[in-house]
Amino acid sequence: MADDHTHVQDFFTARAADWDARFPGDGPAYAAAVAEMGLRPGDAVLDAGCGTGRALPPLREAVGPRGTVIGADLTPAMLAAAVRAGRDGSGALLLADVGRLPLRDGALDAVFGAGLVSHPARPAEDLRELARVVRPGGRLALFHPVGRAALAARHGRRLTDDDLRAEPNLRPLLAGSGWHMVSYADEDDRFLALAVRQD
Repeated sequence: MADDHTHVQDFFTARAADWDARFPGDGPAYAAAVAEMGLRPGDAVLDAGCGTGRALPPLREAVGPRGTVIGADLTPAMLAAAVRAGRDGSGALLLADVGRLPLRDGALDAVFGAGLVSHPARPAEDLRELARVVRPGGRLALFHPVGRAALAARHGRRLTDDDLRAEPNLRPLLAGSGWHMVSYADEDDRFLALAVRQD
């Protein structure tokens, strides 16, 4: 497990400084995805694997000044980039593994995860941990600013049936981890799966 974490940290540490500059047009897609989560003023929400914190401002806007916004990431360099971008003003930043969160059971109303299912070594375990910290009926949004086919093309790969984000794979993965998928969109300009925490 440490090797997997080291690989993820190495990957993102090397890219943290210019991450936002590489994807400058993604902001509206993040805001649109957050808008679909149905957050309410006063809600508590986690951005799991928050990276440079691009989702934190729209999450703060959705939950308002009385809400709670937390951004958790495994890579110190990404959190430092979030601070440099001023996004720590939208939420508390936490250096943490999303598979072992220092949060109590049912503490949150929702979790936002951009690119989350692409990187964890233990997706089922991580999704179960996210379910643990969300109240029954709470929401999970798994997001990417481009769809699976566009992302594969960006990396010079072909789309394969074993991709965890393919609907036939993701639906049972979520179901076995405490979530019920309620919507799924895989389009050129976004990927968004919404799920509800089961009782």
